[in-house]
Amino acid sequence: MINKNDEILLMMIRKALIPFLLIIFLLQACEQKENKPNVIILYADDMGYGDLAIQNPSSKIPTPNLDQLARDGMLFTDGHSSSGICTPSRYALLTGRYHWREFHGIVGSMGLPAFKEGQYTIGKMFQDNGYATACIGKWHLGWNWDKMVKPNWESKKKLQSFPPEAFDWTQEISGGPLDRGFDMYYGDGTINFPPYTWVENNKVITEPNTYYESKKTKGPEGSWECRAGVGEKDWDFYKVLPTLTQKAVDYVKGRKKENKPFFLYMPFPSPHAPIIPNKEFVGKSKAGAYGDYVYQTDWCAGQILKALKEIGEEENTIVIFSADNGPEHYAYPRIENYDHYSMGEFRGLKRDLYEGGHHVPFIVKWPKKIKEGGVSNQVINQVDILKTLSSIINADLPKGFTHDGYNFSDVWFGKELESSLRKATVQNTFEDKYALRMGDWLYINYPTGYAKPNQPKWLKEKYPPLDQPVQLYNLSEDVGQKNNLAAQIPEKVSQMQRKLDDIRVKETFVE
Repeated sequence: MINKNDEILLMMIRKALIPFLLIIFLLQACEQKENKPNVIILYADDMGYGDLAIQNPSSKIPTPNLDQLARDGMLFTDGHSSSGICTPSRYALLTGRYHWREFHGIVGSMGLPAFKEGQYTIGKMFQDNGYATACIGKWHLGWNWDKMVKPNWESKKKLQSFPPEAFDWTQEISGGPLDRGFDMYYGDGTINFPPYTWVENNKVITEPNTYYESKKTKGPEGSWECRAGVGEKDWDFYKVLPTLTQKAVDYVKGRKKENKPFFLYMPFPSPHAPIIPNKEFVGKSKAGAYGDYVYQTDWCAGQILKALKEIGEEENTIVIFSADNGPEHYAYPRIENYDHYSMGEFRGLKRDLYEGGHHVPFIVKWPKKIKEGGVSNQVINQVDILKTLSSIINADLPKGFTHDGYNFSDVWFGKELESSLRKATVQNTFEDKYALRMGDWLYINYPTGYAKPNQPKWLKEKYPPLDQPVQLYNLSEDVGQKNNLAAQIPEKVSQMQRKLDDIRVKETFVE
Protein backbone atom coordinates (compact mmCIF):
# COMPACT_ATOMS: atom_id res chain seq x y z
CA MET A 1 0.00 0.00 0.00
CA ILE A 2 1.23 3.49 -0.91
CA ASN A 3 0.52 5.90 1.95
CA LYS A 4 -0.36 9.57 1.59
CA ASN A 5 3.19 10.75 2.17
CA ASP A 6 4.42 8.45 -0.62
CA GLU A 7 1.78 9.82 -3.00
CA ILE A 8 2.88 13.37 -2.23
CA LEU A 9 6.52 12.41 -2.83
CA LEU A 10 5.69 10.75 -6.17
CA MET A 11 3.72 13.79 -7.26
CA MET A 12 6.65 16.06 -6.43
CA ILE A 13 9.03 13.81 -8.39
CA ARG A 14 6.71 13.85 -11.42
CA LYS A 15 6.48 17.65 -11.33
CA ALA A 16 10.25 17.89 -11.13
CA LEU A 17 10.76 15.42 -13.98
CA ILE A 18 8.38 17.06 -16.47
CA PRO A 19 10.59 20.09 -17.21
CA PHE A 20 13.65 17.84 -17.29
CA LEU A 21 12.02 15.44 -19.75
CA LEU A 22 10.78 18.37 -21.83
CA ILE A 23 14.33 19.72 -22.08
CA ILE A 24 15.59 16.29 -23.18
CA PHE A 25 12.83 16.09 -25.79
CA LEU A 26 13.67 19.53 -27.16
CA LEU A 27 17.38 18.74 -27.25
CA GLN A 28 16.66 15.51 -29.12
CA ALA A 29 14.44 17.38 -31.57
CA CYS A 30 17.18 19.95 -32.17
CA GLU A 31 19.75 17.19 -32.59
CA GLN A 32 17.54 15.43 -35.14
CA LYS A 33 17.13 18.72 -37.06
CA GLU A 34 20.85 19.37 -36.99
CA ASN A 35 21.63 15.85 -38.13
CA LYS A 36 19.62 16.26 -41.30
CA PRO A 37 22.08 16.68 -44.15
CA ASN A 38 22.31 19.84 -46.19
CA VAL A 39 21.82 19.29 -49.91
CA ILE A 40 23.42 21.13 -52.82
CA ILE A 41 22.51 20.41 -56.44
CA LEU A 42 24.98 21.82 -58.96
CA TYR A 43 23.36 21.72 -62.41
CA ALA A 44 25.33 22.52 -65.56
CA ASP A 45 23.72 23.70 -68.79
CA ASP A 46 24.53 21.90 -72.07
CA MET A 47 27.54 20.06 -70.63
CA GLY A 48 28.31 16.75 -72.31
CA TYR A 49 29.31 13.47 -70.71
CA GLY A 50 32.68 13.67 -72.43
CA ASP A 51 33.49 17.14 -71.08
CA LEU A 52 34.52 15.78 -67.68
CA ALA A 53 38.10 14.63 -67.72
CA ILE A 54 37.48 11.88 -65.17
CA GLN A 55 35.14 10.05 -67.53
CA ASN A 56 36.83 10.87 -70.81
CA PRO A 57 40.57 10.04 -70.98
CA SER A 58 40.77 11.95 -74.27
CA SER A 59 39.14 15.13 -72.93
CA LYS A 60 40.93 18.36 -73.81
CA ILE A 61 39.34 20.16 -70.85
CA PRO A 62 40.71 20.09 -67.29
CA THR A 63 37.92 19.73 -64.71
CA PRO A 64 39.85 19.32 -61.43
CA ASN A 65 37.05 20.22 -59.00
CA LEU A 66 34.39 18.00 -60.53
CA ASP A 67 36.92 15.20 -60.94
CA GLN A 68 37.72 15.49 -57.23
CA LEU A 69 34.02 15.52 -56.40
CA ALA A 70 33.72 12.20 -58.25
CA ARG A 71 36.76 10.75 -56.48
CA ASP A 72 35.31 11.80 -53.12
CA GLY A 73 31.90 10.35 -53.91
CA MET A 74 30.13 8.12 -56.42
CA LEU A 75 30.31 8.51 -60.20
CA PHE A 76 27.34 7.17 -62.17
CA THR A 77 28.43 6.08 -65.62
CA ASP A 78 24.81 5.71 -66.82
CA GLY A 79 23.13 8.90 -65.59
CA HIS A 80 20.39 10.61 -67.61
CA SER A 81 18.30 13.74 -67.81
CA SER A 82 14.64 13.43 -68.70
CA SER A 83 15.01 15.36 -71.97
CA GLY A 84 17.48 16.58 -74.54
CA ILE A 85 16.56 20.24 -73.86
CA CYS A 86 16.52 22.72 -70.95
CA THR A 87 13.06 23.32 -69.49
CA PRO A 88 11.78 19.72 -69.51
CA SER A 89 14.86 18.35 -67.74
CA ARG A 90 14.68 21.06 -65.06
CA TYR A 91 10.99 20.39 -64.53
CA ALA A 92 11.63 16.65 -64.21
CA LEU A 93 14.47 17.18 -61.75
CA LEU A 94 12.42 19.46 -59.51
CA THR A 95 9.16 17.47 -59.61
CA GLY A 96 10.34 13.86 -59.88
CA ARG A 97 8.00 13.45 -62.85
CA TYR A 98 8.69 12.88 -66.53
CA HIS A 99 8.03 16.21 -68.20
CA TRP A 100 6.17 14.63 -71.12
CA ARG A 101 3.28 13.75 -68.82
CA GLU A 102 2.48 17.48 -68.90
CA PHE A 103 4.25 19.19 -71.79
CA HIS A 104 6.99 19.21 -74.43
CA GLY A 105 9.39 21.98 -75.39
CA ILE A 106 10.97 24.88 -73.55
CA VAL A 107 9.57 27.99 -71.90
CA GLY A 108 10.27 30.74 -74.41
CA SER A 109 11.32 34.34 -73.86
CA MET A 110 9.26 35.76 -70.99
CA GLY A 111 7.20 32.59 -71.10
CA LEU A 112 4.63 31.51 -68.53
CA PRO A 113 5.30 28.90 -65.80
CA ALA A 114 5.73 25.27 -66.80
CA PHE A 115 4.26 24.12 -63.49
CA LYS A 116 0.67 23.39 -62.65
CA GLU A 117 -0.79 25.42 -59.82
CA GLY A 118 0.25 23.80 -56.56
CA GLN A 119 2.71 21.44 -58.24
CA TYR A 120 4.82 19.62 -55.65
CA THR A 121 8.56 20.14 -56.00
CA ILE A 122 11.80 19.12 -54.35
CA GLY A 123 12.05 22.66 -52.98
CA LYS A 124 8.65 22.30 -51.32
CA MET A 125 9.71 18.94 -49.88
CA PHE A 126 12.74 20.48 -48.17
CA GLN A 127 10.79 23.55 -47.11
CA ASP A 128 8.13 21.39 -45.45
CA ASN A 129 10.85 19.51 -43.59
CA GLY A 130 12.49 22.45 -41.89
CA TYR A 131 15.09 23.42 -44.49
CA ALA A 132 16.15 26.83 -45.67
CA THR A 133 15.83 26.66 -49.46
CA ALA A 134 17.45 28.72 -52.21
CA CYS A 135 17.68 28.77 -55.99
CA ILE A 136 20.53 30.76 -57.49
CA GLY A 137 21.05 30.81 -61.26
CA LYS A 138 19.17 29.85 -64.40
CA TRP A 139 15.48 29.24 -63.72
CA HIS A 140 14.03 28.78 -67.25
CA LEU A 141 10.73 27.47 -65.92
CA GLY A 142 8.67 30.60 -66.41
CA TRP A 143 7.10 33.46 -64.46
CA ASN A 144 3.73 35.21 -64.77
CA TRP A 145 5.17 38.14 -66.68
CA ASP A 146 1.78 38.69 -68.33
CA LYS A 147 0.29 39.84 -65.02
CA MET A 148 2.76 42.74 -64.94
CA VAL A 149 1.61 44.19 -68.26
CA LYS A 150 -0.08 47.57 -67.86
CA PRO A 151 -3.68 48.07 -69.05
CA ASN A 152 -4.33 49.11 -72.66
CA TRP A 153 -1.38 47.21 -74.13
CA GLU A 154 -2.14 44.72 -76.89
CA SER A 155 -2.28 41.32 -75.21
CA LYS A 156 -2.10 39.46 -78.52
CA LYS A 157 1.52 40.39 -79.08
CA LYS A 158 4.27 38.23 -77.66
CA LEU A 159 5.55 39.59 -74.38
CA GLN A 160 9.16 39.68 -75.53
CA SER A 161 8.18 42.26 -78.16
CA PHE A 162 6.82 44.71 -75.58
CA PRO A 163 8.94 47.78 -74.69
CA PRO A 164 10.03 48.35 -71.06
CA GLU A 165 7.26 50.86 -70.40
CA ALA A 166 4.61 48.21 -71.06
CA PHE A 167 5.36 46.56 -67.70
CA ASP A 168 4.79 47.66 -64.15
CA TRP A 169 8.21 46.65 -62.78
CA THR A 170 7.25 47.61 -59.23
CA GLN A 171 5.01 44.57 -58.99
CA GLU A 172 6.05 41.24 -57.53
CA ILE A 173 6.63 38.54 -60.16
CA SER A 174 4.48 35.52 -59.37
CA GLY A 175 4.85 31.93 -60.56
CA GLY A 176 8.63 31.74 -60.08
CA PRO A 177 10.93 30.01 -57.58
CA LEU A 178 9.29 31.52 -54.49
CA ASP A 179 6.03 29.86 -55.51
CA ARG A 180 7.80 26.50 -56.02
CA GLY A 181 9.28 25.89 -52.60
CA PHE A 182 12.26 28.25 -52.51
CA ASP A 183 12.72 30.83 -49.76
CA MET A 184 14.98 32.94 -51.93
CA TYR A 185 16.03 33.34 -55.55
CA TYR A 186 18.75 35.30 -57.25
CA GLY A 187 19.45 35.22 -60.97
CA ASP A 188 18.82 36.60 -64.41
CA GLY A 189 16.23 33.98 -65.28
CA THR A 190 17.86 32.67 -68.44
CA ILE A 191 21.11 34.17 -69.69
CA ASN A 192 20.10 34.42 -73.36
CA PHE A 193 16.42 35.37 -72.80
CA PRO A 194 14.93 38.70 -71.72
CA PRO A 195 14.46 40.45 -69.43
CA TYR A 196 18.17 41.15 -69.17
CA THR A 197 18.25 42.22 -65.53
CA TRP A 198 18.73 40.70 -62.09
CA VAL A 199 15.78 39.22 -60.24
CA GLU A 200 16.02 38.91 -56.47
CA ASN A 201 13.33 36.78 -54.89
CA ASN A 202 10.25 37.97 -56.84
CA LYS A 203 11.21 41.49 -57.97
CA VAL A 204 13.64 42.97 -60.44
CA ILE A 205 16.53 44.85 -58.82
CA THR A 206 16.88 47.39 -61.63
CA GLU A 207 13.90 48.19 -63.85
CA PRO A 208 14.55 47.40 -67.53
CA ASN A 209 14.82 50.61 -69.54
CA THR A 210 16.15 49.39 -72.89
CA TYR A 211 14.95 47.17 -75.72
CA TYR A 212 17.62 44.88 -77.19
CA GLU A 213 17.30 43.51 -80.67
CA SER A 214 18.15 39.86 -81.20
CA LYS A 215 21.90 39.43 -80.91
CA LYS A 216 22.90 36.92 -83.57
CA THR A 217 26.49 38.00 -83.95
CA LYS A 218 29.20 35.41 -83.52
CA GLY A 219 30.63 34.96 -80.04
CA PRO A 220 34.00 33.56 -78.98
CA GLU A 221 32.54 30.22 -80.12
CA GLY A 222 29.20 29.66 -81.80
CA SER A 223 26.40 32.22 -82.07
CA TRP A 224 25.52 34.67 -79.33
CA GLU A 225 21.94 33.29 -79.30
CA CYS A 226 20.43 36.12 -77.24
CA ARG A 227 16.75 36.76 -78.02
CA ALA A 228 15.25 40.21 -78.47
CA GLY A 229 13.60 41.84 -75.49
CA VAL A 230 13.82 44.30 -72.63
CA GLY A 231 16.70 44.76 -70.24
CA GLU A 232 18.66 47.26 -68.24
CA LYS A 233 21.02 49.57 -70.07
CA ASP A 234 24.59 48.32 -70.60
CA TRP A 235 23.74 44.80 -69.43
CA ASP A 236 26.99 42.83 -69.26
CA PHE A 237 26.60 39.13 -70.07
CA TYR A 238 30.16 38.47 -68.93
CA LYS A 239 29.18 39.34 -65.34
CA VAL A 240 26.40 36.74 -65.11
CA LEU A 241 28.37 33.62 -64.18
CA PRO A 242 30.80 35.38 -61.77
CA THR A 243 27.92 37.17 -60.03
CA LEU A 244 25.88 34.00 -59.58
CA THR A 245 28.90 32.14 -58.26
CA GLN A 246 29.62 34.81 -55.67
CA LYS A 247 25.96 34.85 -54.61
CA ALA A 248 26.05 31.08 -54.11
CA VAL A 249 29.28 31.32 -52.13
CA ASP A 250 27.80 34.07 -49.95
CA TYR A 251 24.66 32.01 -49.40
CA VAL A 252 26.63 28.95 -48.27
CA LYS A 253 28.85 31.01 -45.97
CA GLY A 254 25.74 32.64 -44.51
CA ARG A 255 24.45 29.24 -43.41
CA LYS A 256 27.12 29.10 -40.69
CA LYS A 257 24.96 31.31 -38.49
CA GLU A 258 21.79 29.31 -39.09
CA ASN A 259 20.55 26.45 -36.90
CA LYS A 260 18.65 24.68 -39.68
CA PRO A 261 19.77 22.58 -42.65
CA PHE A 262 19.73 24.10 -46.12
CA PHE A 263 18.99 23.10 -49.69
CA LEU A 264 20.72 25.00 -52.48
CA TYR A 265 19.74 24.44 -56.10
CA MET A 266 22.44 26.03 -58.26
CA PRO A 267 21.60 25.80 -61.98
CA PHE A 268 24.58 27.29 -63.82
CA PRO A 269 23.97 29.27 -67.04
CA SER A 270 27.11 27.65 -68.46
CA PRO A 271 28.49 26.27 -70.68
CA HIS A 272 25.33 27.15 -72.64
CA ALA A 273 25.65 29.84 -75.34
CA PRO A 274 26.62 32.61 -75.33
CA ILE A 275 29.92 30.85 -74.78
CA ILE A 276 31.73 33.64 -72.93
CA PRO A 277 34.53 32.57 -70.59
CA ASN A 278 35.93 35.44 -68.55
CA LYS A 279 39.41 36.58 -69.52
CA GLU A 280 41.17 34.88 -66.62
CA PHE A 281 39.93 31.52 -67.94
CA VAL A 282 40.73 32.04 -71.63
CA GLY A 283 43.30 29.54 -72.85
CA LYS A 284 42.93 27.23 -69.83
CA SER A 285 41.78 24.33 -72.00
CA LYS A 286 42.76 22.82 -75.32
CA ALA A 287 39.18 22.87 -76.61
CA GLY A 288 38.69 26.53 -77.52
CA ALA A 289 36.30 28.99 -75.87
CA TYR A 290 33.83 26.26 -74.96
CA GLY A 291 36.54 24.28 -73.21
CA ASP A 292 37.56 27.39 -71.30
CA TYR A 293 33.92 27.98 -70.32
CA VAL A 294 33.62 24.43 -69.02
CA TYR A 295 36.84 24.99 -67.10
CA GLN A 296 35.35 28.16 -65.60
CA THR A 297 32.17 26.28 -64.67
CA ASP A 298 34.31 23.70 -62.91
CA TRP A 299 36.11 26.52 -61.05
CA CYS A 300 32.76 28.02 -60.01
CA ALA A 301 31.63 24.66 -58.63
CA GLY A 302 34.92 24.48 -56.76
CA GLN A 303 34.32 27.88 -55.13
CA ILE A 304 30.96 26.73 -53.79
CA LEU A 305 32.46 23.49 -52.46
CA LYS A 306 35.30 25.47 -50.89
CA ALA A 307 32.79 27.70 -49.07
CA LEU A 308 31.01 24.60 -47.79
CA LYS A 309 34.28 23.31 -46.35
CA GLU A 310 35.10 26.67 -44.77
CA ILE A 311 31.89 26.67 -42.70
CA GLY A 312 32.56 23.12 -41.50
CA GLU A 313 29.54 21.57 -43.26
CA GLU A 314 31.29 19.43 -45.87
CA GLU A 315 30.73 16.14 -44.02
CA ASN A 316 27.07 16.94 -43.37
CA THR A 317 26.20 17.84 -46.96
CA ILE A 318 25.03 15.80 -49.92
CA VAL A 319 26.37 17.31 -53.15
CA ILE A 320 24.89 16.27 -56.50
CA PHE A 321 26.30 17.34 -59.84
CA SER A 322 24.63 16.76 -63.20
CA ALA A 323 23.57 18.56 -66.40
CA ASP A 324 20.27 19.24 -68.14
CA ASN A 325 21.18 17.67 -71.49
CA GLY A 326 24.02 16.94 -73.88
CA PRO A 327 26.18 19.50 -75.70
CA GLU A 328 24.93 21.95 -78.32
CA HIS A 329 25.59 21.42 -82.06
CA TYR A 330 28.82 23.44 -81.79
CA ALA A 331 30.26 20.16 -80.51
CA TYR A 332 30.67 18.87 -84.09
CA PRO A 333 33.04 21.66 -85.22
CA ARG A 334 34.82 21.20 -81.89
CA ILE A 335 35.68 17.65 -82.91
CA GLU A 336 37.15 18.87 -86.18
CA ASN A 337 39.00 21.83 -84.64
CA TYR A 338 40.23 20.41 -81.34
CA ASP A 339 39.62 16.64 -81.43
CA HIS A 340 37.45 16.99 -78.35
CA TYR A 341 34.30 14.86 -78.12
CA SER A 342 31.87 16.59 -75.76
CA MET A 343 29.41 13.71 -76.09
CA GLY A 344 32.13 11.16 -75.33
CA GLU A 345 31.64 7.88 -77.14
CA PHE A 346 27.90 8.38 -77.58
CA ARG A 347 25.90 9.24 -80.67
CA GLY A 348 23.95 12.48 -80.82
CA LEU A 349 23.86 15.88 -79.14
CA LYS A 350 21.41 18.19 -77.42
CA ARG A 351 17.77 17.61 -78.54
CA ASP A 352 18.58 14.14 -79.91
CA LEU A 353 17.01 10.89 -78.70
CA TYR A 354 20.36 9.19 -79.05
CA GLU A 355 22.45 8.77 -75.90
CA GLY A 356 24.48 11.93 -76.49
CA GLY A 357 21.33 14.02 -76.02
CA HIS A 358 20.56 12.92 -72.46
CA HIS A 359 23.40 10.71 -71.15
CA VAL A 360 24.98 13.27 -68.83
CA PRO A 361 27.47 13.59 -65.96
CA PHE A 362 26.01 12.38 -62.66
CA ILE A 363 27.98 12.56 -59.40
CA VAL A 364 26.83 12.17 -55.78
CA LYS A 365 28.96 12.88 -52.70
CA TRP A 366 28.27 12.55 -48.96
CA PRO A 367 31.41 12.01 -46.87
CA LYS A 368 31.43 8.87 -44.68
CA LYS A 369 28.01 7.86 -46.05
CA ILE A 370 28.71 7.45 -49.77
CA LYS A 371 31.90 5.49 -50.38
CA GLU A 372 34.83 7.47 -51.77
CA GLY A 373 35.75 6.55 -55.31
CA GLY A 374 32.53 4.65 -55.89
CA VAL A 375 31.50 3.92 -59.46
CA SER A 376 28.02 2.69 -60.33
CA ASN A 377 26.83 1.32 -63.66
CA GLN A 378 23.20 1.50 -62.55
CA VAL A 379 20.91 3.44 -64.89
CA ILE A 380 19.77 6.49 -62.93
CA ASN A 381 17.54 9.36 -64.04
CA GLN A 382 17.23 12.83 -62.57
CA VAL A 383 13.58 12.09 -61.72
CA ASP A 384 15.03 9.71 -59.09
CA ILE A 385 16.63 12.49 -57.07
CA LEU A 386 13.48 13.71 -55.30
CA LYS A 387 12.40 10.24 -54.18
CA THR A 388 15.91 9.28 -53.07
CA LEU A 389 16.41 12.44 -51.02
CA SER A 390 12.93 12.14 -49.49
CA SER A 391 13.97 8.74 -48.17
CA ILE A 392 17.25 10.05 -46.75
CA ILE A 393 15.65 12.94 -44.83
CA ASN A 394 12.57 10.87 -43.91
CA ALA A 395 10.20 13.27 -45.63
CA ASP A 396 6.53 12.40 -45.86
CA LEU A 397 5.49 12.95 -49.46
CA PRO A 398 1.94 14.27 -49.85
CA LYS A 399 -0.87 11.78 -50.22
CA GLY A 400 -1.70 11.22 -53.88
CA PHE A 401 1.65 12.57 -55.10
CA THR A 402 2.48 10.89 -58.41
CA HIS A 403 6.07 10.57 -59.56
CA ASP A 404 8.37 8.51 -61.74
CA GLY A 405 11.33 8.24 -59.38
CA TYR A 406 13.02 5.25 -57.81
CA ASN A 407 14.68 5.35 -54.38
CA PHE A 408 18.42 5.01 -55.06
CA SER A 409 19.56 5.44 -51.45
CA ASP A 410 20.72 1.80 -51.21
CA VAL A 411 22.80 2.29 -54.34
CA TRP A 412 24.24 5.55 -53.04
CA PHE A 413 25.19 3.84 -49.78
CA GLY A 414 27.02 1.04 -51.57
CA LYS A 415 24.58 -1.86 -51.55
CA GLU A 416 25.29 -4.28 -54.38
CA LEU A 417 22.20 -5.06 -56.45
CA GLU A 418 21.91 -8.15 -58.60
CA SER A 419 19.99 -6.34 -61.32
CA SER A 420 19.10 -2.85 -62.47
CA LEU A 421 16.98 -0.94 -59.96
CA ARG A 422 15.35 1.00 -62.79
CA LYS A 423 13.30 -1.40 -64.88
CA ALA A 424 12.60 1.18 -67.57
CA THR A 425 13.65 4.74 -68.38
CA VAL A 426 12.03 7.06 -70.91
CA GLN A 427 13.64 10.00 -72.70
CA ASN A 428 11.81 12.50 -74.86
CA THR A 429 12.40 15.85 -76.51
CA PHE A 430 9.62 16.25 -79.08
CA GLU A 431 6.02 15.11 -78.96
CA ASP A 432 5.42 11.46 -79.94
CA LYS A 433 9.15 10.70 -80.27
CA TYR A 434 10.52 8.59 -77.44
CA ALA A 435 13.51 6.53 -76.41
CA LEU A 436 12.95 3.64 -73.99
CA ARG A 437 15.79 2.05 -72.04
CA MET A 438 15.36 -1.41 -70.52
CA GLY A 439 18.55 -3.00 -69.26
CA ASP A 440 21.07 -3.00 -72.09
CA TRP A 441 18.38 -2.39 -74.70
CA LEU A 442 17.50 0.99 -76.14
CA TYR A 443 14.42 1.41 -78.33
CA ILE A 444 13.55 4.53 -80.35
CA ASN A 445 10.02 4.64 -81.77
CA TYR A 446 11.04 6.79 -84.76
CA PRO A 447 13.17 6.34 -87.90
CA THR A 448 15.82 8.77 -86.61
CA GLY A 449 17.03 9.87 -83.22
CA TYR A 450 18.36 13.16 -84.59
CA ALA A 451 16.37 16.34 -83.98
CA LYS A 452 17.90 18.04 -87.01
CA PRO A 453 17.97 16.26 -90.40
CA ASN A 454 21.18 17.81 -91.69
CA GLN A 455 24.27 16.25 -90.16
CA PRO A 456 27.92 16.84 -91.09
CA LYS A 457 29.15 14.74 -94.00
CA TRP A 458 31.76 12.96 -91.90
CA LEU A 459 29.08 12.02 -89.39
CA LYS A 460 26.82 10.53 -92.06
CA GLU A 461 29.74 8.44 -93.28
CA LYS A 462 30.34 7.15 -89.75
CA TYR A 463 26.89 5.60 -89.36
CA PRO A 464 24.86 3.31 -91.65
CA PRO A 465 21.72 4.72 -93.32
CA LEU A 466 18.58 5.05 -91.22
CA ASP A 467 16.28 2.83 -93.26
CA GLN A 468 13.96 1.33 -90.60
CA PRO A 469 10.72 2.77 -89.15
CA VAL A 470 12.07 2.27 -85.58
CA GLN A 471 15.44 1.61 -83.95
CA LEU A 472 16.76 -0.98 -81.49
CA TYR A 473 20.27 -1.07 -80.02
CA ASN A 474 22.10 -3.30 -77.57
CA LEU A 475 24.22 -0.80 -75.65
CA SER A 476 26.36 -3.49 -73.99
CA GLU A 477 27.77 -4.30 -77.42
CA ASP A 478 27.10 -1.06 -79.28
CA VAL A 479 27.33 1.98 -77.01
CA GLY A 480 27.77 4.23 -80.06
CA GLN A 481 24.41 3.10 -81.49
CA LYS A 482 25.62 2.13 -84.94
CA ASN A 483 23.93 -1.22 -85.44
CA ASN A 484 20.12 -1.01 -85.63
CA LEU A 485 18.75 -4.47 -84.70
CA ALA A 486 15.05 -3.64 -85.14
CA ALA A 487 14.60 -5.71 -88.29
CA GLN A 488 16.50 -8.66 -86.81
CA ILE A 489 14.67 -8.88 -83.47
CA PRO A 490 11.06 -7.81 -84.13
CA GLU A 491 9.81 -9.54 -80.98
CA LYS A 492 12.03 -7.29 -78.86
CA VAL A 493 10.71 -4.27 -80.69
CA SER A 494 7.13 -5.32 -79.95
CA GLN A 495 7.91 -5.95 -76.30
CA MET A 496 9.49 -2.54 -75.84
CA GLN A 497 6.76 -0.72 -77.74
CA ARG A 498 4.17 -2.31 -75.45
CA LYS A 499 6.16 -1.23 -72.41
CA LEU A 500 6.47 2.31 -73.74
CA ASP A 501 2.72 2.46 -74.36
CA ASP A 502 2.06 1.22 -70.83
CA ILE A 503 4.36 3.79 -69.21
CA ARG A 504 2.93 6.63 -71.24
CA VAL A 505 -0.65 5.73 -70.40
CA LYS A 506 -0.53 4.66 -66.75
CA GLU A 507 2.70 3.47 -65.18
CA THR A 508 3.75 5.82 -62.40
CA PHE A 509 4.26 5.75 -58.64
CA VAL A 510 1.65 7.07 -56.21
CA GLU A 511 2.55 7.92 -52.62
